[in-house]
Amino acid sequence: MNHATIIAKKELRSYFNSPAAYIILVGFLLIGGWFFASPLFIRNQAELRSLFSIVPIIYIFFVPAITMGLIAREKNNGTIEQLTTFPLDNHSIIMGKFWASLALITVGLVFTLVHFFTIVTLGSNLDYGAIFCGYLGLILLGGVYSSIGIFTSSLTSNQIVASIIAFCIIFALYMIEFVLVFLPASLAEIMQYISTGYHFQNLARGVIDSRNVIYYLSLIVLFLRMATIALQARK
Repeated sequence: MNHATIIAKKELRSYFNSPAAYIILVGFLLIGGWFFASPLFIRNQAELRSLFSIVPIIYIFFVPAITMGLIAREKNNGTIEQLTTFPLDNHSIIMGKFWASLALITVGLVFTLVHFFTIVTLGSNLDYGAIFCGYLGLILLGGVYSSIGIFTSSLTSNQIVASIIAFCIIFALYMIEFVLVFLPASLAEIMQYISTGYHFQNLARGVIDSRNVIYYLSLIVLFLRMATIALQARK
């Protein structure tokens, strides 16, 4: 078992040993369930499109909340120094924290599969490819936002500050696509590629384009690398 796996298991136990994770998951599922059920009962439409449209917005608040303490809490408690004295490299520490946060996000997404089985039970025509790509996009998007949250958590010992900075970065990346109409065409094309929402929408249509996957993986690597550098700078 590698060091990152050990750290990830430790963080997962920490999540589920406190009520915070359960509160966040319940809130996530209630909001997602509301937006799934509304078209079903109001317009008699059984689809996952509304769920896929609201989850990226929920992430803006949900992910900073679950990542804000991953490094900042260790700094505030003074345990980060102890952790870095163990035979662990900084990369393993960061990756363990990342896998734990991504696992919690994935748990939340797994519970939303009840909506998928509801639609199957109702006998609706489903585009299974689009559903698979939609969930893939949500996992990748969650990975990007988790890496941002871990990076901001590595910058400060204050969890609230880490959460606010993560929220601002995530919100900015999400909102870019809504200001493209105000930008010159040459700049709009560049900014569109930076937008996290643009790439998610492409995946949610049911087509796995390598450019969208590479974009998400590149951001994950970038922010996790910066988090590792920030942790190393503390020594």
